[in-house]
Amino acid sequence: MIRGRFAPTPSGTMHLGNAKIALLSWLQVRAANGAFVLRIEDIDLQRSKPELVEQIIADMKWLGLNWDEGPGQGGNYGPYTQSERLDRYEQALQELEHKGRLYPCYCSRAELLQIAGAPHGLASEGPVYPGTCRKLTPQEREERALYKRPSIRFALQDEQYEVQDGIAGVQLFPEASGGDFIVKRADGMYSYQLAVTVDDAAMGITHVLRGSDLLDSTPRQLALYEAFGWPPPQFAHAPLLMGEDGRRLAKRHGDLSLVQLRRSGLPAERVIGWLAYISGLIDRPEPVQASELVTGFTLDLISKSPFTLTSQMVQQLLAHTP
Repeated sequence: MIRGRFAPTPSGTMHLGNAKIALLSWLQVRAANGAFVLRIEDIDLQRSKPELVEQIIADMKWLGLNWDEGPGQGGNYGPYTQSERLDRYEQALQELEHKGRLYPCYCSRAELLQIAGAPHGLASEGPVYPGTCRKLTPQEREERALYKRPSIRFALQDEQYEVQDGIAGVQLFPEASGGDFIVKRADGMYSYQLAVTVDDAAMGITHVLRGSDLLDSTPRQLALYEAFGWPPPQFAHAPLLMGEDGRRLAKRHGDLSLVQLRRSGLPAERVIGWLAYISGLIDRPEPVQASELVTGFTLDLISKSPFTLTSQMVQQLLAHTP
């Protein structure tokens, strides 16, 4: 059985860009008669807000995107909230440590940014890590540990990957893309890369559809799957929804949250129809229920280009006009 998931972070309210990914992920699973999982990724406790979890649940229900496992539904692979799964991440770290794939890193963010000529790596991870602390002797590590608590890095082994992405097509990831990466921060927080890999594997996720901003995370997660000896899921990365400034849709582009759209009186069918239109699923923005899009849905239908949301389009959407 195909198992897919939508895994939002409760650090802000869901907006149209989040809703697009939720819809496409849901359609992929429903079209294959699979199981759809809702997982709350609140591992960053400083940024996550518990009250937003209920809002996410309400937004998903409003859109008509039901789930088979997750908050309110239960399931055999719970808990479905990352803050309740910390013991699993620690167990995974111990396994990687036993396999000799981890080492402590004492570099500060400021030191990394000051490395001369360091090329830019993953957008969410900062500069490519040059392996400074990987080369430290045991004595040097002991000395540095007196002054700084280390983060923990995963040591790559010159992995290279060719991935057949379900939307973006063939993707080539060169040797050591991004360099050795952090799996546990110095403050004790487990990394996104580790947590999402452990959770997807433990929950039997076979298909991951997410935003194209996470495409460059794929080789890191594949390296972790390889290290653990787990089969990876099939990946598909959908184009983002962009603002007129060419940047990913966010709060700076105005309040386009689902809760605000709902308060304005906009029917959910209008939102679903508009998201389906900009995703290439229908040829004009007309009201439609998510369930009506299931029949005939394939990843091939999804537009491969980012969509720029203009202020005029927002006004038209809010005015309930095509």
